[in-house]
Amino acid sequence: MGGQMGSGASDRDRVTAEDFAAIFTALPTAYLVMDTDLVIVEANPAYLTLLGRTREELIGRYVFDAFPPAPDTLDADGVNPLQTSFERARDNGVPDHMPLFRYHVVDRSTGRPVPRAWSLISAPVLDAAGQTRLVLQRVEDVSEYLAERERISEGREDGSWARLDGLEADLFARTQELQAALAAREAATSRLTAMAQVVLRLASAETVEEVTGSLTGAGLAAIGADSGAIALRDDEHDVVHLMLMPSLGAGAQLRFASIDLDSRLPAAEVARTGEPVSHADLADASAWPLDVRQALEVTGPRSWTTVPLSSAGRLLGSLAAGRAVERTASPEEVELVRAFASQCAQALDRLQRLAVERRSAERSRQLAEELQRSMLSEPVLPDHCQVAVRYLPATDAGQVGGDWYDAFLQADGAVDLVIGDVVGHDITAAATMGQLRSLLRGIALTGEAGPAQVLDSLDAAVAQLGLHTYATVGLGRLEQTAEEVTRGVARLCWASAGHPRPMVLDATGALIDVPETSGRLMLGVDRASSRSQVVVELPPGATVLLYTDGLVERPGSDIDTGVCRLHRLAGELAHLPLDELCDQLLGQLVDDRPADDVALVAVRLHRGTVPRQHRREP
Repeated sequence: MGGQMGSGASDRDRVTAEDFAAIFTALPTAYLVMDTDLVIVEANPAYLTLLGRTREELIGRYVFDAFPPAPDTLDADGVNPLQTSFERARDNGVPDHMPLFRYHVVDRSTGRPVPRAWSLISAPVLDAAGQTRLVLQRVEDVSEYLAERERISEGREDGSWARLDGLEADLFARTQELQAALAAREAATSRLTAMAQVVLRLASAETVEEVTGSLTGAGLAAIGADSGAIALRDDEHDVVHLMLMPSLGAGAQLRFASIDLDSRLPAAEVARTGEPVSHADLADASAWPLDVRQALEVTGPRSWTTVPLSSAGRLLGSLAAGRAVERTASPEEVELVRAFASQCAQALDRLQRLAVERRSAERSRQLAEELQRSMLSEPVLPDHCQVAVRYLPATDAGQVGGDWYDAFLQADGAVDLVIGDVVGHDITAAATMGQLRSLLRGIALTGEAGPAQVLDSLDAAVAQLGLHTYATVGLGRLEQTAEEVTRGVARLCWASAGHPRPMVLDATGALIDVPETSGRLMLGVDRASSRSQVVVELPPGATVLLYTDGLVERPGSDIDTGVCRLHRLAGELAHLPLDELCDQLLGQLVDDRPADDVALVAVRLHRGTVPRQHRREP
């Protein structure tokens, strides 16, 4: 056995195994070890001495081949009670006691079978999964005790028999007390373990439904309740909503799913007053209103303990624990229910506050999106090109922010194309975006400044007005002379305040390079900064794409990789109509569910268009 215990163990484990082997060998009490087939795998020296056998005679043998049962030890059905005891311990996973069992053993000095009386305990040895791995038998020879008892009982009238009876009665009572104490300790340990598991589930719950599900399932069972319910206050409607354990039946759940907060039902009364209520039996509740008594009769349990669910001074509802028998709950039981209710209330309070925060965040998100969309106008309709725009808000409720686009006509027919991104993702960023959009329009339309000068003036205005914001902005002006109109070509004059360059493709989808500009500081960093601009020649049918980083950035991937992906995809799809091109880019790059806001402006030159009078924005 020692060799088996030490096999494959670490140095420290091997020392421990050897110590246990030494203890097993030194035990003065006799022990036999069997596997689950009741084949003997070990016996300590005390056992071998007591039974008069050698280790070689026993190891590897079926126990009842080694110790055949005598016919007089079998019961009326011919079953060996000792075998039944072994099997009960093995199959049920709990010790099995046989206080007295008579069995013959061979006297080594005479070679004859000798009747002996034994006190036997069969105990399972469980593995980590709780399955029986071995069966352990403890053997104690009580033959001399029984013989002495029989001698004393033979006609003695001097009180010896009475003293012996008293001694046995006292010993039996103490044994019963010890067994009861051990059983109570095991039950308490099991209950605390179950409660700990439920509390861990409560701490990790993400919805109120998960909490109530845990409470009406394993939770109430963990505190020894046969049934129970959770009642949550709904102050907006002056009711409490009840979730009952399945054991109470579907009818009870349907009938008491929602009750008035001013009801005399204990679940509502405790949720309203915060004072615990208990009743030991139905008679104890006879003074209550008829609907209360009927409720108790319908639900089945005969006694209830109902305690408040409160956290941080807030009364959230009540927790009811029911029992199938009529009895008064002990103070310890009531305190256990209250302690458990405290854990439940903390989990519920956390989730209810989180739900309020989420609703508030969702309202803010909706407001920011509405504000943002209200300021993103429909595209202009120039004669010499087509303009398409797209905007997608982030799918994360906390990610609505300051991405924007704009496209408007200058008095001379030039088209200004704007793309921008305000730092931040909240309603403040959306509002700041609206201010920047209006400022840029005003600056661009009130003079003959080029894109770079417009951005410098916008930066100065941001500082002058104390907007305290940072933003990237790209401004492109699409210009044509009369001669260029005839040829169907145009020029894109581009300047940037920290924003990525536009992507320009010819009619075949080939990339047209847009040089980087100098002095590209984002808005809000240095009002005195000066930016430059570049001019790119656009052939007939060319496509220009202005975008925010939500189109190309991905978690776990850098922006350069995203830009390359956009270049490749746009080149492949350049033959599509402009609106379809925009939809395909959004669908394939962000699957219409962006992690960040996406704004996109797409412009395509007409081929050989004869100019008409430019349409003006209203």
